[in-house]
Amino acid sequence: MTNTPETPETPDNTSDATAEAQATPEIKPYVDPSFTADDQDRAAEAPSAEEFAAMKDQLMRYAAEVENTRKRAEREVAEARNFAINRFARDLLGVADNLQRALQSKPEAEADGAVAAFITGVEMTEKELMACFERNGLKPVAPEAGEPLNPHLHQAMAEAPAPGQKAGSIVQVMQTGYELMGRILRPAMVIVAARGQDKTSEALKDATETAPGSTIDQKM
Repeated sequence: MTNTPETPETPDNTSDATAEAQATPEIKPYVDPSFTADDQDRAAEAPSAEEFAAMKDQLMRYAAEVENTRKRAEREVAEARNFAINRFARDLLGVADNLQRALQSKPEAEADGAVAAFITGVEMTEKELMACFERNGLKPVAPEAGEPLNPHLHQAMAEAPAPGQKAGSIVQVMQTGYELMGRILRPAMVIVAARGQDKTSEALKDATETAPGSTIDQKM
């Protein structure tokens, strides 16, 4: 009796794979029920050059609008920060005016020790207040005599004859003005040269030249 070798049994991998495939559910992509076949066809089509240009233009408009909104918001925040002291600075202008009036009315003669020390203290206080104004963007508006009137910076309070000056030019500053961060806080109150004085001066000059003993009569 001959013994034939037994062949090892191999596991049935095919049946196991088939069973695993049947157990795994099929995954399908989600499709919106409201998305019709026509919508699918339009989505599959590439946009034309005109449509692409229109979409690009619209996108650029949206981007520009967002940028303008951002800049406007930054500007408003900066203005709110810069002009937050507007009311407080306006109230301090009266203090500066009183200090200037005190210094303008100081005695011209040499003062004694106590009065001289008091005047020095007022001058130092006024100087420190002006430095504080400058550090916070508050600058005085004090035009010189002879400058033209600027309605954005000056306010004419009266007219006065001023020979040799152009009509409407500044003759005297009654009260110093101030501006905060380039925005006028209080205009400078000034006195301007009277109108018509140029014609009056010319008439007087002509009358003097034609008077007896003038240059014209000497030539004749």
